[in-house]
Amino acid sequence: MQRRDFLQDLAAFSVLTAGVPNIWRVTTLPKLADDPFALGVASGDPTPTSVVLWTRLSPKLYEPMGGMDGSRVTLNWDVAEDEQFAKIVQRGRATAVPELGYSVHVDVQGLQPDRWYFYRFTLPAGSSPIGRTRTTPAADAMTPLRFAFVSCQHYETGFYTAYQHLAAEQKLDLVAHLGDYIYETSAPNRPRKHATREPMSLDEYRWRYAQVKSDGLLQKAHLAAPWVLTWDDHEVDNNYAGLVSENEWESEEQVHQRRAAAYQAWWEHQPVRVTRAKSWADLTIRRRLEWGRMATFHVLDTRQYRDDQACGDNSRDVPCGDWGEMKRTMMGPEQEKWLDDGMGASAARWQVLANQTRIARLEEKVGEGHRFHMDQWGGYPGALKRLMESINKRAANRTVAITGDVHSNWVNELRTDFDTPNGKQIGVEFIGTSISSDGDGWDEYPNWAAQKPRNPHIHWHSARRGYVINEVGAEAWKASYRTVPYVSREGAPVQTAAEFVVQHGKPGIQKA
Repeated sequence: MQRRDFLQDLAAFSVLTAGVPNIWRVTTLPKLADDPFALGVASGDPTPTSVVLWTRLSPKLYEPMGGMDGSRVTLNWDVAEDEQFAKIVQRGRATAVPELGYSVHVDVQGLQPDRWYFYRFTLPAGSSPIGRTRTTPAADAMTPLRFAFVSCQHYETGFYTAYQHLAAEQKLDLVAHLGDYIYETSAPNRPRKHATREPMSLDEYRWRYAQVKSDGLLQKAHLAAPWVLTWDDHEVDNNYAGLVSENEWESEEQVHQRRAAAYQAWWEHQPVRVTRAKSWADLTIRRRLEWGRMATFHVLDTRQYRDDQACGDNSRDVPCGDWGEMKRTMMGPEQEKWLDDGMGASAARWQVLANQTRIARLEEKVGEGHRFHMDQWGGYPGALKRLMESINKRAANRTVAITGDVHSNWVNELRTDFDTPNGKQIGVEFIGTSISSDGDGWDEYPNWAAQKPRNPHIHWHSARRGYVINEVGAEAWKASYRTVPYVSREGAPVQTAAEFVVQHGKPGIQKA
């Protein structure tokens, strides 16, 4: 079918179905030559009675508006108890508009708590793939949770084999993505290539997302379970901080415009429920997800409100510039208070920080000196101290931070004081490796024997690619690090590299 024929069908559909009740459904689903659902479907941000369904019509990935002609398009959606859609529980119609890139976000209400469902979108000429989603348990339920977290999927530097294995995991309730869903820059020695240049405009960010979302293994992972997502730096520009770019002479106005385009494109391509913004450049994405009384997820944004990195973005000897100024912040004062209040008010068994970059300090020994990476929490000692004080006061030894960004696996104690070897342990940080960023990876941090004495709070690390499976119960949290040996070619097997257990209310990390 040619695109013009498909658009003619859409026009006819809008006329023929005008005034038709929501019980209308497509019964024949022919294959489309130009598939409007080429970016797949997804669900996310579930509650006990609702979930967000997402798709974006894009029959031509790298054309303006995905190859659509500028007309508004109506499509149907169904939610059912079974994959055959014999027991439909909710259905309706949604409109895809050019102003929002033909993206569709349906906040389906009136569902039952702790229930699995199937969903799809339909047009007269065909149907989307069928996704599987679920609601969270009722507010007073102490229901176990099994979820995965992932991050950092540079399209060019490797294949998404880890997602193939993640999609096959049994009884996976949720996937948390901690940022770097796209990369704005290119990489050397890459097994595949970006189709377009580094994005600056809204259309260019849409094209980058379209290429990433067209990956079949990523689509399978989205079909398997609902996701909760936040962003990091590469959704906009490497290591950006607030309205400061890594490009020294780029004005705040330029950064503001680029951020608006990037944030809008992120929203257009993700199944998220966030507050409508006055400006796309100021989109607020911090939010909470409750898993009954078992866990509260605090989804953080450590890019939009942070102060600029001290002395550049990389590892630096300290003290350096304004590194030690206590007022410097990663989250901004408003978000710091939001998190502190939220942890204090939550009666959930576990407090989960869905966080972008390393919290537990990694102190690197270089000669007689020592240095920290300025883009991580260790580069913001005042903010780190305030966060540890908040955890200690509000949720000591029932807080788990899940973190991405650094393209490697780490298991860390969170302590009130990282300057002494006997700082009080108040929580745990599980850092997950990348899906593909930095290629195949390696087994151990360079020169780790020299670094370990300065970092007694670090229990384990590796830098192969993969994801982390978390089994959360009332008394214990088990983290299983699942890794693949390579991503530079397809077909890698998966293995469990290490497993760790944390007991609720008790300090300490044990190997499972």
